[in-house]
Amino acid sequence: MSNSKPQQSQNAQAGQGRLRIDSYEATVRAIRASDRPLLHELTVSVFWPHRDHDLEFFMSLGKGYLALDEIGRAMGSAMYFPVAEDFAMFGMMVTAPRLQAQGAGRWLLRRIMEDCAGRDLRLSATRSGYWLYESAGFVPVGTIWQHQGIARAIHLPDPVPGVTTRPLEPADIPALRALDAHAYGAPRREVLDALLRISDGVVAVRDGHVCGYALIRRFGRGQVIGPLVADHERVAMQIAAPLIQRAEGTFLRLDTPCQGDLFGAFLAAAGMGVYDTVTEMCVGPQRRAGEGAVMFGLASHSLG
Repeated sequence: MSNSKPQQSQNAQAGQGRLRIDSYEATVRAIRASDRPLLHELTVSVFWPHRDHDLEFFMSLGKGYLALDEIGRAMGSAMYFPVAEDFAMFGMMVTAPRLQAQGAGRWLLRRIMEDCAGRDLRLSATRSGYWLYESAGFVPVGTIWQHQGIARAIHLPDPVPGVTTRPLEPADIPALRALDAHAYGAPRREVLDALLRISDGVVAVRDGHVCGYALIRRFGRGQVIGPLVADHERVAMQIAAPLIQRAEGTFLRLDTPCQGDLFGAFLAAAGMGVYDTVTEMCVGPQRRAGEGAVMFGLASHSLG
């Protein structure tokens, strides 16, 4: 492994720079709309399930950098998703396996942290990336459980007294935004509106007011449920049930930071056992709500 320090070129402020990695000299530049095939090569190399439409969606919402070797092969990527003036999510942080010990990930992470200076930050760390993020100042705050599998027939959970569910309607969106901002820890209108355009949804209603919601959309090998916000795990189960029913026989995923015994058992019974976990890490306070309406399902690891 080379001990030489990364050297930025004179056009670094334009989103470009140079980085020596072992015998390679990488060009680091801002991600462009035309880079989707390169990002797909990277995600395939680390066995992520992202399809072209998933990558295009993330690229439409985030900013970031791509490292390329001297013949144009992708070596690493890192993105951030601005949520508010004082908060951002990090994601799409991938280093080609052959170069994971060569410093590309550290250099890219440092670059986007500079771009996000002054913001609170959050990310989902895989086991391979955990020590890199910890060394950069990120603190572990929780675990995200990745439930997935072929959805199977389920018995609908008993309705929570006073709570009904129905399809999401346009008139529900203001209430949905308010619930999501509380649970997520920041108002993410641009991200949420983008999700609504490509998702179907269900809401829970109590006393005439929306008290929870869930979206479902195409993602990876099949579909993903998320975001899912509710004020109790039984309400979360009631919201998720009709979405699981409609996905019966197909691949379905849900990533949750709330591993209540009932909710986890419910997902497992629906064919969605725990496949893996990642560690949620932050710079700054953990903004995710711990009471009231909370997040039972993430939109994705990159978006939270």
